[in-house]
Amino acid sequence: MNARLRVEAPGMLTTVQDLGRVGYEHMGVPPSGAMDPGALRMANALVGNAPNSAALEFTVLGGRLKVLDADCAIAFAGTAALHLAATGALPARALAPWQSHRLPAGATLTIGRLERGVRGYLAVSGGIAVTPVLGSASTLTRARLGGLNGRALARGDVLDTGESRRRSPRRWLATGDAGWFYRDAPVGIVLGPQQDHFAPGEIERFLGATYCLAPQSDRMGLRLEGPAIAHAKGADIITDPIAAGSIQIPGAGQPLIAMNDRQTTGGYPKIATVISADLPRLAQMRPGQRVRFEPLEPAQAVQRWRDYSDWIRDREAALRADPNFPIFPLLFP
Repeated sequence: MNARLRVEAPGMLTTVQDLGRVGYEHMGVPPSGAMDPGALRMANALVGNAPNSAALEFTVLGGRLKVLDADCAIAFAGTAALHLAATGALPARALAPWQSHRLPAGATLTIGRLERGVRGYLAVSGGIAVTPVLGSASTLTRARLGGLNGRALARGDVLDTGESRRRSPRRWLATGDAGWFYRDAPVGIVLGPQQDHFAPGEIERFLGATYCLAPQSDRMGLRLEGPAIAHAKGADIITDPIAAGSIQIPGAGQPLIAMNDRQTTGGYPKIATVISADLPRLAQMRPGQRVRFEPLEPAQAVQRWRDYSDWIRDREAALRADPNFPIFPLLFP
């Protein structure tokens, strides 16, 4: 018998996500998926799941879940405090994030407010079992597609879990590695594809500016507030594809960055594109946080992606190869 999870409190916006819905953007369907795929993969690795297993993405506020029917392993990749209520002979206790824990049937887990970043991921052994839509468990709420009936979780929802490969030993992420997900550094970009719609002085203004993330930002896109960028050829272009990280400049001149639930086409000129390796870090930035840009050549962007991918794979491999990491207090510099 597999465990089930009952939602006692859903948090602010909690959805089922995996690594995304690939291959349908030409049909108008965005990929969705975890906004921080590295954190989702780390949570899955901690409980012995495959990297693309479906998990829960929490936004700012956590929630409360009760384990039903059978025990399970869980891990939370994020900066929230975890609390396990007393269950039978087991006393109440705090649980550390970035570690795996085995919860018995009847246990109630409370996930607190994220102390840093915007999103955290709860993986459970076997993954969250929902019917895939177009090959993915990811939720696209504005189209009511995927996940649990295409919507955010609500109180009283019951989530099935999949079959675990085996009883997973306890695993830990090494001390200091968790802070890597929230590091402060300029966001890498590649100029274009419509940089010719802006005068050289406006491109310099954009590259030299410090922007703030606006409160209106969401899974569809991030709004920036700061120096307005003027158009040299008007604010409209013939509609063309929108890639992940596309930085559009609409008529008001304030940049918009397309994210996972983006529209797949658009008619504003794109001054630059955020590199894939920096999109997860950008997705963890909070409203009001400052954003600076660093222009890169395409070859540099590719190397950054390789470095990012290698870092994640190295940690996954280490967690699977050696379940006996020492327990340290996790610090977030």
